Amino acid sequence: MTLLERLSQELKAAMLSKDTERLSTLRLLKSAIGYAQIERETDTLPDAEVFAIIHKEVKKRREAVEQYEKGGRPELASKEKQEILVLESFLPRPLSAEALEQLVRAAIQETGATGKKQMGQVIKAVQSKAAGRAEGKVISELVGKLLP
Repeated sequence: MTLLERLSQELKAAMLSKDTERLSTLRLLKSAIGYAQIERETDTLPDAEVFAIIHKEVKKRREAVEQYEKGGRPELASKEKQEILVLESFLPRPLSAEALEQLVRAAIQETGATGKKQMGQVIKAVQSKAAGRAEGKVISELVGKLLP
């Protein structure tokens, strides 16, 4: 079952259970995916692109939580946190620090990188293998640390 099929099933389940908060979050996600499909002029998106969209939506909400907490609006921050939980339920489990480090070391050997100049090649190789299970910022920091 693709991620889009799972999203449709979750939407139906939220409608039937009258879970309005989950339903609105899923509708927003479906809308974001729809915009991406229109932009790319395609009917379907690969799961990797859908994961990227979900990550982007989670990041937006994390930034909103920070702003609401700074502004003294805990009720809105709480709502955003609930949306983050719904969105994260569609993401694969993140890689552990050890597993990510192993991936980075393998990518360094694969690409034959010898210094910071090849950092982009290593990051690209790791991101293709991690497939949405690690944030780009974390990968970049780890690659920078492990490259001589």
